[in-house]
Amino acid sequence: MFPTNFLAMTQQRPHAPLEAQSRPMLRAASHQVLLRVEACGVCRTDIHLADGELPQARYPVVPGHEIVGRVAALGDGVTTFAPGQRVGVPWLGWTCGRCEFCRHDRENLCTEARFTGCQIDGGYAEFCLADERYCFPLDETADAALLAPLLCAGLIGYRALSMAGDARHIGLYGFGAAAHIVCQVARWQGREVYAFTKEDDHASQAFALGLGATWAGGSMQAPPRPLDAALIFAAVGSLVPAALATLRKGGRVVCAGIHMSDIPAFPYELLWGERSLCSVANLTRQDGLDFLALAPQVPVRTEVTRFPLVRAVEAQTRLRRSELQGAAVLIP
Repeated sequence: MFPTNFLAMTQQRPHAPLEAQSRPMLRAASHQVLLRVEACGVCRTDIHLADGELPQARYPVVPGHEIVGRVAALGDGVTTFAPGQRVGVPWLGWTCGRCEFCRHDRENLCTEARFTGCQIDGGYAEFCLADERYCFPLDETADAALLAPLLCAGLIGYRALSMAGDARHIGLYGFGAAAHIVCQVARWQGREVYAFTKEDDHASQAFALGLGATWAGGSMQAPPRPLDAALIFAAVGSLVPAALATLRKGGRVVCAGIHMSDIPAFPYELLWGERSLCSVANLTRQDGLDFLALAPQVPVRTEVTRFPLVRAVEAQTRLRRSELQGAAVLIP
């Protein structure tokens, strides 16, 4: 039996605080699963949503796109999952399946894509709905809170790392939820990691070194050697020329955030020498399958701070202030 109502934290409009709401119980439509949420990660994208920086967002919306839940009910036509099964729900919540991008295995660029916690109500709630085709089976016995960051920080970080190719010496700018996962994967792959944080963030620098980084320092410091690639997770445009300046010829800077402040003008010399600059846009379902199969092999260990669902505002505030190591996770 389901309760008549459930609790959800709602972003009513940009620049408004999250609002706790009692909502009528949901019903799964065709190819949807109703999930009882076990845990939901708090992502910096949720802060961009709160700040009105995502033009594709619709309001009001329930944020949250790092969802771990148990299947509570099945909609018509669902064949992938069974009641009681644990699944994960990522940022990519639906694609058209018809456009050129979808037909050529680039569904992350679908022009009609819909995103969890942005256009589709997400996991800052006791229950949520998800399209079965955009969910992943998860470990049935692991701690749900430790799995949640894998659904975005892990997936986007993995795609960003993949776009760095076979780069051996990699810089990570912004050592938060994504970077602390990427660092572990990169080290497991035999790469060297150089961590860049705010100048005086000695705690994050120590955190990076503890996860195997070769070096850690301020974002405007020069690393001890030229880098083959740099992955930028902080939403700070001025880091782009700083990262380019660390690269050897032929190196690549990968911008891994959905939003970034404006990139300042920089001399062409920083780009010359066949250096390149690219962005990561969303993810594909294949990224999810590949990464979630890889994570136990590493094995990836996530660092999380848990918050009750009703303290979602506090979790976002502490994330905004960079007061947390690793990831913040809401527990209904």
